[in-house]
Amino acid sequence: MELRYRADMGGHDDRRSTRPAAHELARYEALFAARTRGMKSSAMREMMALTERPEVISLAGGLPDTSTFAPALYEKLMTEVAEESTARALQYGPTEGMAATVRCIVEVMAAEGTDVDPSEVIVTTGGQQVIDLVSKALIDAGDVIVAEAPTYPGAVPTFSAYQAAVEQIEIDADGMPIDELESVLDRLHNEGRTPKFIYTIPNFQNPGGVTMSLARRRRLVEVARERELLILEDNPYGLLRYEGEPLPTLYSLDAEAVGRGGSDLVIYLGTFSKILSPGLRLGWAVAPRPVLEKLNLGKQGTDLCSSPVTQMFVAAYFAERGAEDAEWVEYVGRLKDLYRRRRDVMFEALEENFGGRASWTRPEGGLFIWATLDGVDTTDLLARSEGVAFVPGRAAYMDGRRGSSSMRLNFAGVPDEDIREGIRRIGRIMGGDTGLLGALTGSPSPASSSPAVEPSPKPEDQSPLADIVSLPRRDAPNPARPARSRRDR
Repeated sequence: MELRYRADMGGHDDRRSTRPAAHELARYEALFAARTRGMKSSAMREMMALTERPEVISLAGGLPDTSTFAPALYEKLMTEVAEESTARALQYGPTEGMAATVRCIVEVMAAEGTDVDPSEVIVTTGGQQVIDLVSKALIDAGDVIVAEAPTYPGAVPTFSAYQAAVEQIEIDADGMPIDELESVLDRLHNEGRTPKFIYTIPNFQNPGGVTMSLARRRRLVEVARERELLILEDNPYGLLRYEGEPLPTLYSLDAEAVGRGGSDLVIYLGTFSKILSPGLRLGWAVAPRPVLEKLNLGKQGTDLCSSPVTQMFVAAYFAERGAEDAEWVEYVGRLKDLYRRRRDVMFEALEENFGGRASWTRPEGGLFIWATLDGVDTTDLLARSEGVAFVPGRAAYMDGRRGSSSMRLNFAGVPDEDIREGIRRIGRIMGGDTGLLGALTGSPSPASSSPAVEPSPKPEDQSPLADIVSLPRRDAPNPARPARSRRDR
C-alpha cells in the first residue's frame, strides 16, 4: 500500500507518517534480517492517520461501533476492578491467560455451539496475535500456507513477514471451493510440498462477506483428516449473524469426528474485538495441546502476557447480572440489530450510486461488503477520493496484483448518513456516463468534471474477478467451468 494518497487527501506533514529516504535506509541495510525484505505494511494500519481526521468518512477499518457501549457501565466495571483487584490488575499475569477470562471465552464459544476444554485455551493480545503466533510456530521460510482469495488484509503482512509461500484459492458464494482446494493440494503433493496449514474465515469472510456452506465445512474437515493437515479457523464474526441459520464451527465438526470433545487438527481463533471492544486487545486461540505449547512459548517471547487490566474488565463484564440474562448476550443482540440496519443502508446506497457500474456481495452477517467496479482501479480511486477511506482490493492478495478493481467496505463503524455520503462520494469520483446520480438530479455526468479512472493493469492483474464478486452458487450450472464432484455441492 503506497502512502502517496495521504498527500492527495490533504494528509498532515507529520514525520511519524513519512518513510525514511533511501540514503537514510542505506546505512542500516546490512543490519536488517533477510525476512524484513518481505515485510509489508498492513493496509488498515496505513489508513489510521486518515481515519483520525474528523472530515474523513472511514469505510475502511474493521471497526465495530464502540459508541454503543454505555459509559456508565464502563465506569462501573472499571471502578469494580479498581476497588477489588487493583494490585492484581497491575501485576503480570500467566502467559496462557487468567482463569476468569478463560471461563468467559468458554462461555462465548458455547453460545456458538462449540464446547472447549479450558486447558486448551490461550488468551492473546487480540486475534491478530494468534495469526502471528501460529505463523511463528509453524512457518519456516518458503513453507506453504493455503488461504482464500481474497483473504483478510491483516494476514497478508504477517504471512509475508514469515516468508510463507501462500497459495490463494478463489472463493464463491459458498466460500472456498473444496474441490479446487484438493486440486491445489494434489499439485503441491506432486511437487513434494505439504502446506503447514489452511487458513480460512468461514463466517462472513473478511473481506468477501461470504459464508462457507455446511457441506464444504464438513468436506474441509474430512480433507484435513485424510491428509493430516492443520486448519486455522479465523472466526471473529460468528456471533454477528443478521439472517439465516447458524452453522457449526470447523472446530466443533472436527471434535465430533475425533469423538473426544476436542479437535486435534483445527486451531480456532476468536476475539472480543467485534463483540465487545477492539480496544481491549484480547483474543484467544484453542488448539491441540502440542500446538498450544508452542503458542505459549512464542507468546512468552513476544509480550509475556496479555493485559491483566483488560482481562479483569472482561471478567467483570461477563459477571454482570449472571448467566441467564447476561449483559454481553443482550449487547451482542443490540449490535446485530444496529449492524443489520447499516448493512441494508449500504446496500441501498450502493444501488443508488454504483448501480450498473459495479457488483457486490450480500453478506448475512459480519462487517464487510466486497464491491467490484467496472474498469476502475481502486488503489488509484483511493488516491482521488474526496474525504472517504476504504481498503483497495489489492491488499487482500499476497501478490498485490489481483483485486485491482475491488474494494472492501465496512458498514458497521459509521452512522447511516455517513454510509450514504461515503458511497455517494466514491460514486462521484468513479465518474462515467452510466452514473445514476446525474440521471436522477439532472446534473452533468460526473465524467464531465472528473474523468473516470482508467486502470492500466499488468497482464497478471487480469484475474477473473467476476468469479469472486458475482459469486455464483455451485449448484447453478456455469458453462465456463467443468462440473464439480457431488461432495462439493
